[in-house]
Amino acid sequence: MANALRLGIAGLGTVGASVVNLLAKHGDAMARKAGRAVTISAVCARDPNRDRGIDLTGLSWFTDPVEMAKSDEIDVFVELIGGDNGPAENSVRAALAAGKHVVTANKALLAKHGVELAQIAEASKVSLNYEAAVAGGIPIVKTLRESMSGNDVSRVYGILNGTCNYILTRMEAEGISFEDCLADAQRLGYAEADPTFDIEGNDTAHKLAILTSLAFGTKISADDIYMEGITSITTADIQAADELGYRIKLLGVAQRTDTGIEQRVHPTMVPKSSAIARIDGVLNAVAVDGDFVGEVVLVGPGAGGNATASSVVADIADVARGDQTPVLGMPAADLDDYTRARMRLHEGGYYIRFSVVDRPGAFAEIAKCMADGGISLESIVQRRKAVGTGVPETGAQAEPQPVILITYETTEVAVRQALDAIASKGVVSGAPQMIRIEKLS
Repeated sequence: MANALRLGIAGLGTVGASVVNLLAKHGDAMARKAGRAVTISAVCARDPNRDRGIDLTGLSWFTDPVEMAKSDEIDVFVELIGGDNGPAENSVRAALAAGKHVVTANKALLAKHGVELAQIAEASKVSLNYEAAVAGGIPIVKTLRESMSGNDVSRVYGILNGTCNYILTRMEAEGISFEDCLADAQRLGYAEADPTFDIEGNDTAHKLAILTSLAFGTKISADDIYMEGITSITTADIQAADELGYRIKLLGVAQRTDTGIEQRVHPTMVPKSSAIARIDGVLNAVAVDGDFVGEVVLVGPGAGGNATASSVVADIADVARGDQTPVLGMPAADLDDYTRARMRLHEGGYYIRFSVVDRPGAFAEIAKCMADGGISLESIVQRRKAVGTGVPETGAQAEPQPVILITYETTEVAVRQALDAIASKGVVSGAPQMIRIEKLS
């Protein structure tokens, strides 16, 4: 058996501790499968005295990850620090330049510097593996880099953030508000004290940018993603979706179009019959459409110490076996420049919810604006009582009433123009809610 592969683990938080535990439990079996033992030689964290519930006896301790990255004591630098710059970036660059293989779970780092880091890794003839950076324990990076390399991918999409999926699932199941669900998610540890990065779609966008590069052979372009979060979703939207045969999910979607690659993150109505609609709680799911294989759907835990550690250790096993794949599926020099599709040409169906003022002809004005924009309506849902009767409630003018429209496939620019025209007529109160409907199998 070859000499042991020596690891240096930078970051001993939840994931780092889980990696140590996994290797302690399954290290012997992993050595038999890889044909080479894997050992931890060094670790790096700020506080050497903190009790992490793991045995670090006999390991070299570093407080500077860059120093450990350059150390002759390690062959593989495992970066579990996090962040798109600072210690994480500096130590990964140092490790690659020193000829060390790198395994990371850092989506933010790759979304910002992935192409440049790939070039350094290729020049040093070492691996840069990052399965744990996207969808936790789901092997989507290996699927796109290797298993589907014989397919022409037309679309990759999925639920990539467990916090948002947990909130939307509970809103549907229990009929409680977004704010109450978020508070519970924070109490249970599913959401951060500052949840902005998750609920506004940034986390999903970072992961999607990496998947886009792997799927379409383009340079990573996280700044070119259209992004909406879930903060505007109400229980009324959840209920309407259910009645119309849909569920609402925060999706990251990348697909090839005639005008370029479309990358978008937003709440989406998906048919209840689709595989993605059945993904509940903190689970993630990723679907890939290939021309020969058809649709492949991978489902699993998208976060958590053990699930993420599983992917980290799988990447380490690849290094131990000597398996080396281009970082982004092909040599970095061969990646195409990213061409952003024009989002307003996006085609699909749309859910639109208005608060319509109660006056004669109000709905007729809405219908006319839609017709003038060439938008055909699949269904109309009017709640409580008919709009435009001119009959006020007792003693006062009736409050605006909800009206829901479902359009047939149209373009986003047509919908936006129609909504602007409707707003100018003074027949709606407040901003309308618009949610895209995704065509899924």
